[in-house]
Amino acid sequence: MTPPDTAAPTVERPADGLPPSADAQARLLLLIDVFSETKASKGIEGRMKLAKLDFLLRYPGHFRKLMSVRRPGTDIGEDPWLTGAIEQSMIRYRYGPWDPTYYSLLGALTGKGLIEPKHEDAVATYCTTPAGHEVARTLAGTESWRPVRERALLLRRHFNLSGTTLKDLIYETFPDIVEADWGSHL
Repeated sequence: MTPPDTAAPTVERPADGLPPSADAQARLLLLIDVFSETKASKGIEGRMKLAKLDFLLRYPGHFRKLMSVRRPGTDIGEDPWLTGAIEQSMIRYRYGPWDPTYYSLLGALTGKGLIEPKHEDAVATYCTTPAGHEVARTLAGTESWRPVRERALLLRRHFNLSGTTLKDLIYETFPDIVEADWGSHL
């Protein structure tokens, strides 16, 4: 394993050079919306938390394992990605799983007026706008995206923790992620 302080992460762009897909934007919009819809919620606080929740959403096998450790016997419903295919794999970065397209995805959702980033004490918080909530609600009403929303609801119910706590849980449960070289695909 390469020591973190000497490793230079490899950041890969989508092979076709196009902006992040509509599916990736929809997935993040649904995730952010679920965390924005309660009166007490501010949305998703921090990109680290967003990345860890998205990791658990994208990788249903890892979600299943973490649920069996944290909440054994909980009905987790159907996997949101019935094909088992991951659109774009995440990479191992400084604080665990990361996707270099997050900046483009968040920028696209912000530019479309679907999410609103807020910055307090150097922490970015992402919440849906009323228009974003309507788009997320419409998506969640479809057969394709309903399981994604249901999985996001489970994430909110069982993993609405700080980004650091989520990182620590992932590191404890998946030592292969900790041992992976920076920039390697997960």
